[in-house]
Amino acid sequence: MNPVRLLPLVACALVTACGPASGASPPLSSPPLSPTPVVSPAGGPPSVTGTISAGPVCAVEPSLPDPLCLPRPVAGAVIVATDASGQEVGRATSATDGSYEMIVSETGTVLITALPAAGLARPPAPVTVTLASPSEIKRVDLEYDTGIR
Repeated sequence: MNPVRLLPLVACALVTACGPASGASPPLSSPPLSPTPVVSPAGGPPSVTGTISAGPVCAVEPSLPDPLCLPRPVAGAVIVATDASGQEVGRATSATDGSYEMIVSETGTVLITALPAAGLARPPAPVTVTLASPSEIKRVDLEYDTGIR
């Protein structure tokens, strides 16, 4: 048989044998898309999230709750995590809505401290948190004292 006539037959046979129904792997140039991200078996680093606010806002607390007197979010507050030896293991800055997310570089017990902020009387008291696993997330909300009384 003429080799030129045989070429289309060979190509057809290869396409049929290596097509999607054959179970053959797709070519390396087009990997299959995964609907979910790949997650490390060890998990992500531990983190601490929360909100930073400042209060009181009103000099006199009304007998009925007043939305205008609720603590206000603090933007730009710096939050630091330190380990038992005092080494910094995480740092974050609060967003405009007062929220923050701080990645902590190690598990164990850490001290969460908000640094002094301009225009606010006192930072919140430090909080101790224990992060037992690499993927653990703890929530810590902190409130600065405005000095209004």
